[in-house]
Order: sequence, then structure tokens, then C-alpha cells
Amino acid sequence: MKALRLWPRSLVGQIIILVAIALFVAQAINFALLLQERNRLQLTGQTAPAVYRIVDALDNRPDRRGGDRPRARFITGAPALAGQARPDIERRAETMFQDIGLAIRSVRVVEDEDRRPNRRWAQIRQRAQGPGHEMDGPSRRRLVMAAEYQPGKWVVTQARSGDRPPRFGGWLMVQTLILYVIVLAPLLWIGRRLARPLKQLTSSAEQFARTGAGDPVDERGPGDVRDLTMAFNAMRGRIFAMLNEKDRMLGAIGHDLRTPLASLRVRTESVEDEGERARMSETIEEMNRMLEDILSLARAGRGAEAPQKVDLSALADAVVEDFIELGSPVDLAESDRAVANVRPRQIRRALRNLIENAIVYGDHAHVSVARGEGVIRLIVTDNGPGIADDRMEEMMEPFTRLEGSRNRDTGGAGLGLALVRAIMAEHGGALRLANRAGGGLEASLEIPVE
Repeated sequence: MKALRLWPRSLVGQIIILVAIALFVAQAINFALLLQERNRLQLTGQTAPAVYRIVDALDNRPDRRGGDRPRARFITGAPALAGQARPDIERRAETMFQDIGLAIRSVRVVEDEDRRPNRRWAQIRQRAQGPGHEMDGPSRRRLVMAAEYQPGKWVVTQARSGDRPPRFGGWLMVQTLILYVIVLAPLLWIGRRLARPLKQLTSSAEQFARTGAGDPVDERGPGDVRDLTMAFNAMRGRIFAMLNEKDRMLGAIGHDLRTPLASLRVRTESVEDEGERARMSETIEEMNRMLEDILSLARAGRGAEAPQKVDLSALADAVVEDFIELGSPVDLAESDRAVANVRPRQIRRALRNLIENAIVYGDHAHVSVARGEGVIRLIVTDNGPGIADDRMEEMMEPFTRLEGSRNRDTGGAGLGLALVRAIMAEHGGALRLANRAGGGLEASLEIPVE
């Protein structure tokens, strides 16, 4: 099972993820600042009424002036306060007293629950119901604050604790979603507009690498992308011109070389020594095959043959039959129908090269067709010496032979596997070489299927 990819591979996806992460971090910082400010305002709202009452009580205490008694009481000695201590409100009250300019030695604050008496109609209803139906009045949270304004002298007051402000987490989430829509929707549109020509450019480059022909890319999008596509189209035009010139040159070389080879073939007929005539004819045929291999390798990727659906089992059977008719030790294993979209002449050429190598380096060639997940394999095995593991890649390079001598009886010019690999690359497949456990080599053509 493949691991889940959390990080997208596309440019648009990465940009959107980065922007989304940046927005999330910005909103998290904004949430932290809002929460801090909300707590500060809530704390100030809870502290201010009690502080105001203490300031008012100190300004109107009996030893200073007459008048109405403030809603506070003056005591001597530390007061006994019952309830939950609120050190946060104590610190805020001390700061507010300092801001006012009032010298307060210490502050103590507790929060408790205050039972209020029932209203008049509730009391009448209770008396009508009789004894045993007494009910406590409604309760509310209150703050009790005591401030020491002189050594040993305290003023005590109380105020409502205040209701908790409504939660704003839900609204902040809605705000974040709206922000995401406002920012990411245009970004997605811009990203898709930017990625569309890049995707077309990638498709054209892959098509060119696979078939040797690629469609030109539309020059659109932002200025940098248009410059890139213009440069790609110009490069594509130059490469096509060079490849066409190469094909014309190779055609001319092939024609010019075939003419003297044909002349030499005619002249060999005039040689009286039959053995010498046979050797000369064999050399000319070998030169023809080498010329054909070189031209085929040079034209790899630019074949004129159109792909078509082919039963590879039937194709392999036809190739094996050709070898059997020539007396070659080749056999084919039975296999089911395996249809793929290929260039049949090229696949036939690749399979022939593998069978010829198996016959040259082994006593027998065994051909089979196997179908796997998304791939069809044409397998050729032999009982020869195999190939050293460190030379597997080297053997698929042009003009590389298994043994270093130039003896034509033990192989050709070293172009067979190179041509097979080029044909497989044109089909989007691969040539695989592997040593068999019981000895010999296994060469397989892996052809992808839809």
C-alpha cells in the first residue's frame, strides 16, 4: 500500500498549501492577540466597579466629610474573606490604583456566590404553600475586594462578578473560512492559468521524448511562461530541422554505400575460387547488415510506422516459425492472447535480435509471452554463459560485444541490444537483462499496455 502523500507535487498545489499554511499561522496569531485583548477587557470590566467603589468610599469616608455613606465598610485589621481567591483581579486592581494615583498598600479579592432574597410575589407564594416549601432566592457571582489604605486599616466593598462575554471562537472560524475563500479562490484561478501552459509544455516534451515528434505549445499565460514556451518552440523547430537533415544525410549515405556493395556482390560472381567467393559474399552480407543496423539505430525514435493493436503472442509465434524454418534451435511456450498497441515491425526486429543473441551465445533459445499488471513481457532465455552483473548496462551501449575479439563468428558489431533498447524506449517500455539461477541469460521486452 502506497503511503499517503500530504505534500502535493504540482506547482499550483504547493502554492495553495503554502498560502493556506501562512493564512492559518496569521489567523492563529490574530486569535492569540484577540484572546489576550478579550481577557484584558474582561478583567478590566470585572475589576473597575469594585475599584470605583473603593475610590469613592475613600473620598467620602466619615473622617473626611459628611454626606451619604458609600457602599463600602471600613474595618481595622485584616478582613476575613471567604471565597475563591482572584489573584488576576488583585494585580489588575493594583495597576488601576497606581494609574489613578491612589496609594494602596495591598489588595485582596475573592469571588463567592451571593444569595439574593426572593421577590415579593415569590415570598407570598411560599407562605401560601405552607411550611416546608421555602426556597432560596436566586444566586449570582460577586467579587469582594478589600484594600489596605493605611497600616491596619482596610476598606471592603463588593460588586457583581459580571457575566462571561460570549464566545467568539465560532465567529473566528467563520471569518477564517471566508478569508480562505476570498484569498484561495483567486489564487487557484491564477495558479491554474499559470500551470495550464506548463502542463502543455510538459506533455509536448514527453511526447517528443517518446515519439520524436511533439506538438507546438500555445504561447500564453504570464510573461515569463510565454518566454519559456517561445524558447521551447524555437528549440523544437531547430531540433526538427536537425533531425530531418540527419535523416536526409543517412538516407544519402545508405544509398551511396549500398551501390558499391551491390557492385562488389556482382564482382564476386567472377571469382573462380568457390571458397573465396563464399567468404567475400558473407563479408558483403555482413556489411549490409551492419549498415542496416547503424541506419536503424540512427533513425530510432523517428520511425514512420504507425502504432497498431497487435497480438504479441501471434507475433512471437511468427518470428519463431521463421527461425525454425531456417533450422535454428528455437521454441515457443504456449501463451494466451496478449494485445498491445505497438509498431509491429520494430517489435519483430527487437525480438529477432534477442533470439539471434540467444542462439549465438547459447545452444538453444526459448521464447515465451507473459502478461503482468499493466505490462506484457516477451521473454527470451538461453543456456549460455550469461553476462556479468557489472556489465549489464554496458552491453546495451552501441558497439559493445560480450567478448572483446572482433571475430564475426561470435557476434555482430555490437548494435543489437542498443537497437532493442532504442525500440523499447520509443514504445515507452524497457529492455531487461538478468542472469538465470540455473545458468544462462534472460532478456525480456517489457511493453506497457493500457
